[in-house]
Amino acid sequence: MARADRDAAVAEIVDSFNDSAGAVLTEYRGLTVKELQNLRRSLGENANYAVVKNTLAKIAANQVGISGFDDLLTGPTAIAFISGDVVEAAKGLRDFAKANPTLVIKGGVLDGNILDAKEIGKLADLESREVLLGKMAGAMLASLSQAVYLLNAPLAQAARLAGALQAKAEQDPSILAGGAGTSVAAEDAPEAAAADEAPADEAEAPADETPEAPAADEAPAADAETSDEGDATES
Repeated sequence: MARADRDAAVAEIVDSFNDSAGAVLTEYRGLTVKELQNLRRSLGENANYAVVKNTLAKIAANQVGISGFDDLLTGPTAIAFISGDVVEAAKGLRDFAKANPTLVIKGGVLDGNILDAKEIGKLADLESREVLLGKMAGAMLASLSQAVYLLNAPLAQAARLAGALQAKAEQDPSILAGGAGTSVAAEDAPEAAAADEAPADEAEAPADETPEAPAADEAPAADAETSDEGDATES
């Protein structure tokens, strides 16, 4: 391969690493062209499945700061550069490998961390982003439903109370005009007036008796004058 062609191929792999969230290394020995096409179709927009040369892949990995790929880059190698849902891409590769044992998942890299084949399998067992978002949306809707119920409960009670008052008013229109309250107040008014007048009469009685008190006090004054006159006569 000419130097210019090699540099262009390395640059292409470098761009694929930089533009992807992760990558899964596979050995595709024994797969037919049609099976490779089916694999690419099954991955869809989640990953770009590309056949690479091991030497060029090593150079590209070193240029983007990925170390630990040397042991994985053996045999016919193809890399699934993941640009979509990482979990969905891992599931697609795992399911295709089960149906086509000639595809071997060797490992990969995710967020700069090297993963082995078992870790790729664990990643495939996780729930996809769409499922997690669906569960989160369901939990949020449940919380909103509870909040709406709590907000509507007092309003429903108020509506029932208003309906009861309206039914009562239809039976007795004087309630709305205040008639019932006025008749009761009118009937109670004489009794209240009588109750108010009684203490007034009782309060006046002590006032009539108060002028008689000085009469008792005048006796000693008269005695005092008589005593003074007696004393004057004797003198």
